[in-house]
This record gives sequence, C-alpha cells and structure tokens, in this order.
Amino acid sequence: MSFSGKVKEELAGQFSPARHCQVAEMAALLCGCGHVEKMSDGNIKLWIQTENEAVARKSFTLLRKTFNIETAIVIREGSHLKRGKVYLVEVADPQRAEEILQGTKLSVNNKTGLLEMDNSFVVQMNCCKRAFIRGTFLSSGSISDPEKGYHFEIVCPDRGKAEQLQGIIRSFHVEAKIVVRKKSYVVYVKEGAQIVDMLAVMEANVALMDLENIRILKEMRNTVNRKVNCEAANINKTVNAAVRQVEDIQLISRTVGFESLTDALAQVARLRLKYPDATLKELGMMLNPQVGKSGVNHRLRKLSEIADELRENKEELL
Repeated sequence: MSFSGKVKEELAGQFSPARHCQVAEMAALLCGCGHVEKMSDGNIKLWIQTENEAVARKSFTLLRKTFNIETAIVIREGSHLKRGKVYLVEVADPQRAEEILQGTKLSVNNKTGLLEMDNSFVVQMNCCKRAFIRGTFLSSGSISDPEKGYHFEIVCPDRGKAEQLQGIIRSFHVEAKIVVRKKSYVVYVKEGAQIVDMLAVMEANVALMDLENIRILKEMRNTVNRKVNCEAANINKTVNAAVRQVEDIQLISRTVGFESLTDALAQVARLRLKYPDATLKELGMMLNPQVGKSGVNHRLRKLSEIADELRENKEELL
C-alpha cells in the first residue's frame, strides 16, 4: 500500500466523538465525492462515489452516526478506462437526503451540479476545521512517498472551493498554495515540516511519526553525504597541490639545483620530495627549527614562483 493509502486508512478509522465535527467531516466528503440527482417527480437522490474502500467505509459509518441513516455500500466494476472497483454509498430516500443537505449546510450549484458549502457555520471551531480538512483529504487528497519527496495536495473542482479550503488550512499556520491543473484547482503543500503539520492537523498520528522518522533518516544521510563530499574535495585539492609542488621542485632541481636556493627553501623542497603525501603541518614539524602551516605554505609558494620564472625564461629562449 502507498504512503497516501496508509494515511487514508488511518484517517478512515478515526471518528470524533462530537457530532458537530462528524457533520463537518461529512460535509467535506460530500463536497469532494458527493452527487445529487433530481428525479422526475422533483425529489432528489444523494450518493457518494469513490474508488477508495476506506472512504466508502468512513462515509457509511458517518451517515449512521451523524444522521442515524442505515444504507448500504454498492460495489461496481470500473469502466474500461478505469480499472478497479467503484464504491457507492446511496441515500435513496428524498426526505433523508434533504435532511443531510440541511444538516451539513450544503446546496447544489445549479451551474456545475456539485455540492458546496453555503457558509462557514459548519467549520467555525478549530476541531471542526480539522475534521473538514480530514474529510477533503479522504475524498480527493494525496500525499507523495516521503522517501522520494514531499508533496501534499487536495484537488478541488473550482476556485471557490480551493480558496475556501486554503483559508481553513492557513488558519493552522500552514502555507497552502493553489495551482491550476487542467480543469481542477489543486491546494498543495510542499515543505516537509509543513506536511508534518498537516498530518498533525488531520490527527494522523501514526503517519506523522512514520514521516518524521523518514525525514530524520534522510537528513542524516544528507549530512553524511555532504561531509564525505567535502572531505573528498579537500583531499583532491590537497593531492593536486602536492603534485604541482613536486613538479615545481623537480624542475628547480633539474635546472638551477637546490644550491641556488636559500637554506629554508632547500630544506622544504627536499622534505616535499621525500614526503609527497605529507600535510603542511607535518612538513612544518619535520623542519629544524619547526615552522607552522602558514610558514610552510609561504615557502612552497615561493618555490612555485621560482619554477614559474624558470618556465618563462625557457619559453623566451625558445
């Protein structure tokens, strides 16, 4: 099962003891995957359609707990374009369907035919806002595998619903953004710590701990990799510098000889040829009298300048 599926399984098993929170979550589920059909006699039929079994179970249980409605889950095979099963939770009784719409403060948009919340009465309290976000995520949300990246999103059919959801999420100090994708509006969160906050808001505590563990391991791996890369770069830099120093000293030895150098430079030159892998500090400890890293570096730089002059003179003669 995907990480997103595990989160939904956890959320599907959570039920707030407060009826007002149950109503808020039911409203969110209906806004996300609810449908209303007007019959020929003027009455309406209400149903919830989803491809996620956990969402169907949650909808079924919420209808029973919140409105004392006993219904059934109908399972159908998906079309040839969408493999898998489709779950339907249907309320065929027009009176009960109206009762649900009134209780959740939902109405049917005549232009789109979608259910939408008339006002914010259902989500006035923070606990109800949490339940509403939980319901919207269950109905039309997803979260990426944190091993691969951090991305949390909820797909909304229109800008109004997206902005409404964005405002509710931002009330918990989470910086949710909106992007248009094809004909839908996607409310998303990208930063890892903010996604942890979203799981906390929805009260997905098991998934939150799993995500935090993955984040800690990833940060540790990244820290180790940075240190290894840094050390490797420093080693390469040191080796390359030592190779250039040896080449310069060998050139001086072949051309003018160490006798042309001062005692201090000649001493460093001989030590570098004898110990090509030694660090500046180690070379300084071998000198008599001992010299610090900066002193050794200064003498090696001087040798490099002498070698460069010898090369220039050779080019002029040619």
